[in-house]
Amino acid sequence: MAPDVEAERLDLADLLDTLADHEWQAKSLCAGWTVRDVVAHLTLADREFATTALRMIRARGNFERVTEDMARERALRYSPAELVAQLRETAGRPRRFPMSSAMDPLTDILVHGQDIARPLGRERPMPVGRALPALRHVWTSFFYGTRKRFAGLRLVAADADWAGGEGPLEVRGPAGDLLLIATGRPAGLAGLTGDGVSEAAARLAA
Repeated sequence: MAPDVEAERLDLADLLDTLADHEWQAKSLCAGWTVRDVVAHLTLADREFATTALRMIRARGNFERVTEDMARERALRYSPAELVAQLRETAGRPRRFPMSSAMDPLTDILVHGQDIARPLGRERPMPVGRALPALRHVWTSFFYGTRKRFAGLRLVAADADWAGGEGPLEVRGPAGDLLLIATGRPAGLAGLTGDGVSEAAARLAA
């Protein structure tokens, strides 16, 4: 997985080099986060682990709040060019947050890459060979709660041999788009078909 993570990070850095100033301030797919905030978050992938852990203790385990705060603080501290340089600098480092899964870095860069690219109208394909392992990981991970959210629906990858869930309603499409809805991104619905899409949309909106 490490070579895939490095390749995705470097490819995203190349895309970021092409952004205009106003695009850095655009809203990402992450609610309340700008593109710059998301990039800042990605630069923390192998930095400040001790600080993150300490702040989580102070926040009584509220991981989401801590990551949001740290991303925004870092986005204010560094320029876009500095953030891109930091992303490139650590692209090949295998470190990850303690207690996280070996699949989390790949999932993180794939999904956050779409958080950045899609609102800007930029093409950023997700190779099925990378998206599928990430989708499998998210589907079985307690952290994401994906199986609970889509209980009663059957998600089927149209470009790979994968299906998850049981139910009379089906949601079918590319593994990359399924990965987006599996991580709570309604933007992935646009690439999906099936009689369960409207129900999946309702679950995401709930």
